[in-house]
Amino acid sequence: MLNNFFSSLSRDIGIDLGTANTLVYVKGRGIVINEPSVVAVNQKTGQILAVGDEAKKMVGRTPAHIVASRPLVEGVISDFEVAEQMLRYFINQVRKQSLKFLSRPRVVIGVPSGVTEVEKRAVEDATRSAGAKDVYLIEEPMAAAIGSRLPIQEAAGNMVVDIGGGTTEVAIISLGGVVVCRSLRIAGDKLNEDIILYARDEFKLLLGEKTAEDIKIAIGSAFALEDKVETSMRGRDLITGLPKEVIVNSDHIREAMKRSVKTLVNAVRSTIEEAPPELVADIMGRGIILAGGGSLLRGLDRLVAQETQMPVKITEDPLTAVVRGCGIVLEDVDALKNVLVSTQYQEPPR
Repeated sequence: MLNNFFSSLSRDIGIDLGTANTLVYVKGRGIVINEPSVVAVNQKTGQILAVGDEAKKMVGRTPAHIVASRPLVEGVISDFEVAEQMLRYFINQVRKQSLKFLSRPRVVIGVPSGVTEVEKRAVEDATRSAGAKDVYLIEEPMAAAIGSRLPIQEAAGNMVVDIGGGTTEVAIISLGGVVVCRSLRIAGDKLNEDIILYARDEFKLLLGEKTAEDIKIAIGSAFALEDKVETSMRGRDLITGLPKEVIVNSDHIREAMKRSVKTLVNAVRSTIEEAPPELVADIMGRGIILAGGGSLLRGLDRLVAQETQMPVKITEDPLTAVVRGCGIVLEDVDALKNVLVSTQYQEPPR
């Protein structure tokens, strides 16, 4: 009787643990958290000062003893303890919102398709240490496909390109499984780095990471725009050490990101080349689906379509596709167990 009572207080949670942002889906309520994957730590005391939006405001603005950093690099956990604290914070936020303090939730969490067994275990252990009861892992391109409402269980090819902050996942899915997959360490963060390097080399200007990201969002493109757009690029002059402002246009930023974008598009082409011809025929009819924040780069869908000679669509609300997929799996874990990477480390029923 007590077990049934406590289980009724549980809240199943889906988490898109991204390099740039973490999104949390709660069964029956939808997406309740969408915050940056940033944690501010006092190195003198080891105390967590802020997580998410509050921590991101501190990036580049902290004294020496306070470090605002991301516990995930290129889609995998680089700092286990900080990642655990971040997950604990988000899980506790959900439990407080739901007024459910007594239960430990089941969690479905997205991971990049190219992670090793050690990296998978790090995610599971961190999530369990943060307060989860059962942990289920799902590959991000599979979650993005489910979140995009693709018929993944059918005997037909579905192609998804999930461009996040740290990784780009390219996958062809059929019968509930990944047939061909590529995982690249080139995504939104790499494009920001490209802009920083371009500003340094071309204008002798040192930019911050947030400034580079803002410029990318404002005028970045993968395909030539009909009308050029401009914005100001502000940073520190590397020669004089003084503040400097340069006006750049969309052509400059496209040139800065050109090499990384080309590598990304080549990965899509290579994945198609490795796929069985029957699945390629299916994709020609259904099109390639772009998901993740990186898919919002202007003209990227046109460039991929031009290079692959296939129709390309950006999924509805691409930023939340992965966490929506995790949420759909949560609704019926037993029916969709075949799409999960692992269901290890579950506590036995009491």
